[in-house]
Amino acid sequence: MILDIVKYGDPVLRQKGERVESITSEITKLIDDMLETMRSAHGIGLAAQQIGRTLQLATVDVTGVEDRPSRMTINSKNVEPEDYMPLILFNPEWTTVGETTETGPEGCLSFPEIYGDINRPEEIEVKAMNEKGDNIKFRCGGLLSRAIQHEYDHLHGILFIDRMDGLVRSNLKSDIDIIQAETKKLLD
Repeated sequence: MILDIVKYGDPVLRQKGERVESITSEITKLIDDMLETMRSAHGIGLAAQQIGRTLQLATVDVTGVEDRPSRMTINSKNVEPEDYMPLILFNPEWTTVGETTETGPEGCLSFPEIYGDINRPEEIEVKAMNEKGDNIKFRCGGLLSRAIQHEYDHLHGILFIDRMDGLVRSNLKSDIDIIQAETKKLLD
């Protein structure tokens, strides 16, 4: 089922998600709905907060994105990221690998038609629980790294506009304010 995507201005986007300790039938249905919603919206990531749920759950799928490559390493072996998509991440944690950061464009399904450059670590190591309840660990770079960091931020109530350079954000302010006002009108 395609779910409504929460837009900027809804307080749920600023809430930290609760840890998920076990995979229930309700959680499995939520994963399916989130994947369907993400694909329908042509997104590469979706956090539970974006569909109004305060859980540590994100879906990521960078399949088919060719202009912004992704890299993935599991157990010191380079793998094709597409072979592991979609990624279902519960309670994810990440650490920076190396000191290289990269500035790149980001958008967000909760901010329709708004894009801005964000500086993020280029390569990260990720630990999470997957949809089977197994602990997973991998290293990634490129777009996959950026998408996971973006979704991780959502799970902690941080939005991509919080990571924007002040000048970039001020240039987008009027568009951001319009989304916020429309959302608040719907919530009232």
